[in-house]
Amino acid sequence: MAIDRRDSSRYKTFTRRAVILGGGQAAAFTLLGARMYYLQISKSDEYRMLAEENRVNVRLIAPLRGRIVDRFGTVLATNRQNYRAVLVSEQTPDVEETLHRLARIVEITPDQHKRILRDISRAPRFMPVTVSENLTWDQFAQINVNEPDLAGLQPDVGETRYYPYSTDLAHVVGYVTPVYQRDLDKAPDEPLLKLPGFRIGKAGIEETYDAKLRGLAGASHVEVNAYGRVIRELSKDDGTLGAEVVLTLDMEIQKFACERLKDESASAVVMDIHTGDVLACVSTPAFDPNQFNTGYGVAAYKALLENPYLPLTNKSIAGLYPPGSTFKTVTAIAAQRAGIDPHDHVNCTGQYQLGNHYFHCWKKTGHGMMDMHDGLKHSCDIYFYDVAKRVGIDNIAKVAREFGLGQTFDFDVPGEKSGIVPDQSWKRAVTGEGWQQGETLISGIGQGFLLTSPLQLAVMVSRLANGGKAVMPRLTRAVGGNLLPVPEAPQIDVDPDWLKVVQGGMNGVSNEPGGTAFRSRITVPGYELAGKTGSAQVRRISMAEREGGVRKNETLAWRLRDHALFICFAPYDKPQYAMSVVIEHGGSGSGAAAPAARDIMLKVLERNIPLEKVSGGPAKVRGDG
Repeated sequence: MAIDRRDSSRYKTFTRRAVILGGGQAAAFTLLGARMYYLQISKSDEYRMLAEENRVNVRLIAPLRGRIVDRFGTVLATNRQNYRAVLVSEQTPDVEETLHRLARIVEITPDQHKRILRDISRAPRFMPVTVSENLTWDQFAQINVNEPDLAGLQPDVGETRYYPYSTDLAHVVGYVTPVYQRDLDKAPDEPLLKLPGFRIGKAGIEETYDAKLRGLAGASHVEVNAYGRVIRELSKDDGTLGAEVVLTLDMEIQKFACERLKDESASAVVMDIHTGDVLACVSTPAFDPNQFNTGYGVAAYKALLENPYLPLTNKSIAGLYPPGSTFKTVTAIAAQRAGIDPHDHVNCTGQYQLGNHYFHCWKKTGHGMMDMHDGLKHSCDIYFYDVAKRVGIDNIAKVAREFGLGQTFDFDVPGEKSGIVPDQSWKRAVTGEGWQQGETLISGIGQGFLLTSPLQLAVMVSRLANGGKAVMPRLTRAVGGNLLPVPEAPQIDVDPDWLKVVQGGMNGVSNEPGGTAFRSRITVPGYELAGKTGSAQVRRISMAEREGGVRKNETLAWRLRDHALFICFAPYDKPQYAMSVVIEHGGSGSGAAAPAARDIMLKVLERNIPLEKVSGGPAKVRGDG
């Protein structure tokens, strides 16, 4: 009986344990089943997507950059094939040996060698790294032929930026460069900037419209293994081509002006006086923008920096010069506004006394009796000393600003400088000193503190020629197929008769015997231009030199010679175009700048205004649709 009771107790204990164990197992399987249901049914879509992301990588594809064209569709910046060589480090037993063999075909500088090794060390061994690009066809062909001996090296073809007109448009179109750390710091959330080999605009139109020109990135969906190695490409979207930017430039005129000024340190700006369209914007010498894309060598870039003609400076918008006698047109307007009769005469004896100081005319023997027309025609300093003294610097400065000096225009090329239009408050703020009357005299002839850019001078003469409309310079006509509106030009508070006096004086400069630019006139009937010469002094002439005879520019070192300036508009009877030309240290406006301006303006007129249209109604300008 005792044994039966013990067996019964064991049985009950076993049964309880079995029930507990079975219940636990049932609970565990229930929880496991619930979890499996949650993962495989409820969250199936989410985990399917995560698994797919592990299997499929999305890689950005840089879009093709948009073209830049002139007003007639001539291509100024585009893309072309980029022959290059890439290296997959896992496919070569010795990277250094492969680079050594490649150097027999393509030059690899020490800096490039360091860059290649750095890029290889940062990239996975199965990822290709660019070791050389922008190869010539002969170099590319040699690499293909010698590929079996270049372990790990693969020839490849991509796209690169190309500027077919090279130096002729360097300062306007600009260039592209690789992305640097400072660029990433400015836009840390822009994935395109992190793509190997991606380039961004760094000057000119390329910089201003960089976001539009870039386009929209494409994507490549690739299947990868656990190590990230590409197994196959599943799909590919090349992205959207960047917007096309249409400029107001006429490349034929731009090229002609560059050729005409190629031997000088010079600039020229040609404008439509009614719309503000800039047909040419030239700065010589320049640089090759293609080299900034492919990489300037140290020696070549050093030569640019050391060139006294400053090829890296866009002189048309950032070169600042005293306007010289071209400014007498502004002084003439200010004089008439102040009530001075343009027919009043001033006797030029060759010098003008103010206190115990004498101010001299460029013509030592004097011009005799001068009215405003003759003062402009002969560029008489004494006449303008006299009227400037009577008008005062503040009135002169006000007119100068109304006609476009001392300001920037939100031009589409970065780097504009505003220059200086001085008045009494300006000098007090800058120097802490009061204005001197002698400074008014020299300001009246465009010297002293005055500084202007060639673009400002082109705007000034445009406003003088178009009836006093405050036209603004315009460089871009359309972006991405959308025409940009022509800004409205408000009317300047100027009497039309005052403008006629100045225009007539400029006509005398170019078309009347004795005018300072008479030898540089356009003789084709209907194409006559009206202009104003200027010579901007860059050194002080001592009394001793003046008494012994002022040294001629050609006897001086280049940097000591006067700047040569010329402004003009044409045709005189029906103005359509205006231009400024500045030749650094060119000597004289009549001898250097005026002949160049005449040749360029004649090209503009022949290209845009047929002679049969000159005597009829308003000529239709080419490219205006």
